[in-house]
Amino acid sequence: MSYIVSWSGGKESCLACYEAMRRGYQISHLVNFISRESRRVSFHEVDAGLVRLQSEALGIPLLQPETTPDGYEQEFKAAVRRLIPGGVEGMVFGDIYMQEHLDWVEKVCADLGIRAVEPLWGRSTPDIMLAFMGYGFEAIVVAAQPALIEERWIGRPVDGPFIDYLKSKNIDLCGENGEYHTLVTGGPIFRRKIRVVESRTVSRNNYWFLDAVKYELGD
Repeated sequence: MSYIVSWSGGKESCLACYEAMRRGYQISHLVNFISRESRRVSFHEVDAGLVRLQSEALGIPLLQPETTPDGYEQEFKAAVRRLIPGGVEGMVFGDIYMQEHLDWVEKVCADLGIRAVEPLWGRSTPDIMLAFMGYGFEAIVVAAQPALIEERWIGRPVDGPFIDYLKSKNIDLCGENGEYHTLVTGGPIFRRKIRVVESRTVSRNNYWFLDAVKYELGD
């Protein structure tokens, strides 16, 4: 039996995947949902090609279906259902403390007849950040709310100075409330690193976003 991962491309989904693998779960696929309207990763607005590059760097197959705001749940279920006949027993998620997220995940997985796995649930956000960085994962900031986080942090690494900045602003260290989003570019389960060669910052839907113009796999 195998497990699939709800993969946003960010630090929590990556760490949840890694923690599940450390517990012996066999991961068969990453599942990443793309907005039909923007053609970017749902909610995070990351270029879909960057997630495909992550899949290649990880050596884990990727399912990347489109979704719409009104049909998200049904489209989510339809995509996961395609993988279940291959022996999927459950799905891994990176939720931390948002009860409505956990309730939704458990409901959807129950409807599909698979198990919801939440390796990060109930852990403190400082502990999660410490684990993510301590394992050697690397990530960059790809989105942020302008009212909370300055534009200068877009495209910069998630590191000590960024964590200190979040603390100084009393912002949730993991951005669990949508304060910011990340893209993992390397780490212990990555065979190669992802490099954003050329990018710009754009303002859209009350967020700063990293618009990656050129990117590649590095050593």
